[in-house]
Amino acid sequence: MAPIRVLVVGAGSRGSAYAAWIREHPDIARVVAVAEPRPAYRDRLGDACGVPQEARFADWREAAALPRTADAALVCTLDDAHLEPALAFAASGHHLMVEKPLAQTPADCTAIVEAAHRAGVLLSVGHVLRHAPYTRLVTSLLEAGRIGRVTGIDHIEPVGFWHHAHSYVRGNWRRTADAAPMLLAKSCHDLDWIRYVVGREPTAVSSFGSLRHFRPEQAPQGAAERCTECPVEPECAYSAPRIYGRFLEQGVTGWPLDVLTPEPTAESVAEALRTGPYGRCVYHSDNDVVDRQVVALEFEGGAAGTFTMTAFTQAGHRRTTLFGTDGELYCDGETVTVYDFLTRTTETLKPESAGGAGAGHGGGDGGLLSAFFAGIAADDPGLVETSGEDALRSHLLVFAAERARLEGRVVCLPEEGGRQER
Repeated sequence: MAPIRVLVVGAGSRGSAYAAWIREHPDIARVVAVAEPRPAYRDRLGDACGVPQEARFADWREAAALPRTADAALVCTLDDAHLEPALAFAASGHHLMVEKPLAQTPADCTAIVEAAHRAGVLLSVGHVLRHAPYTRLVTSLLEAGRIGRVTGIDHIEPVGFWHHAHSYVRGNWRRTADAAPMLLAKSCHDLDWIRYVVGREPTAVSSFGSLRHFRPEQAPQGAAERCTECPVEPECAYSAPRIYGRFLEQGVTGWPLDVLTPEPTAESVAEALRTGPYGRCVYHSDNDVVDRQVVALEFEGGAAGTFTMTAFTQAGHRRTTLFGTDGELYCDGETVTVYDFLTRTTETLKPESAGGAGAGHGGGDGGLLSAFFAGIAADDPGLVETSGEDALRSHLLVFAAERARLEGRVVCLPEEGGRQER
């Protein structure tokens, strides 16, 4: 079978990461077109993938207006720009992979799922954590009954102080109106993963969190508007020159530096910090998303769980504890440790490694694309594990949790027939 032809819509970090995996698997798929408004990013991806100039579009609408030359479209634009291209490319017969989150509202998420169903095309959603070898190890242990019946889960996403400053204070996801609530923009991955691992639907959710630290009143005395002009910058943990300078010292040319400038050098990064949003003081930005949030969940059958997202950690792997009637699983992102109540023994297991371009998110990036392209090749929606319908349930859970936080209540699920409250 000929490789699946792919149009990449959005040549930023996620679009480029997926394109890199496709380049490593030319027998499975190939990028035949790219749509990206920024010329430098458009040409960087186009050159890397051998996309002809006539198939490099400044606007996705230009590609949508032409006869279809691709089998699938990867929608990797910013959160607020998923809806229109997803609807348009579904209508023209493209199979869809939409980066998470699907969209910014329940109605728009539902519209994308319904459009794919109406057009008869496959829809995959970028919940890459499901596809990591690490996740497969966790679920295999649970399915084997190693800890008995699951009674609870505690899951933490340690975003990391510098990562939060980069993406959610200075970066594209700093404002709810322009992107999405933090829980949707960053952590819909995690609530989807919790649903998937526990294997039961949530019946109630509550949540707490706010923006407490990255505010003007928390700024050190004398702090300037920009790090490059700030007298207290040398003593600030969130100093942009220090954060990005360490990546330059390590020879990094990809994320996060390529978000600041398409060709990172000491000079181009310094100029970006002098003039762009990534050089702003974290206490004097225009951000409004939460800097830590806790979600409490109750599941069918009585299992309970918590999820914590926090900026105030080292950047690192997610950490999870699963509680069972016969044992306990502790997962540190690299290994899974099983404790057996009966024998009082401990076993530590390590998942298979995932190398190459698909190693992003612990191998989840490659796993997501492999499943999506396999589903297209076999014309089998069942191979697309992160289907639109299932992902929609996770998104609706996120929206319910955010309502619970904003309204100070417990939301019971599902909410058909009106909101329920405890």
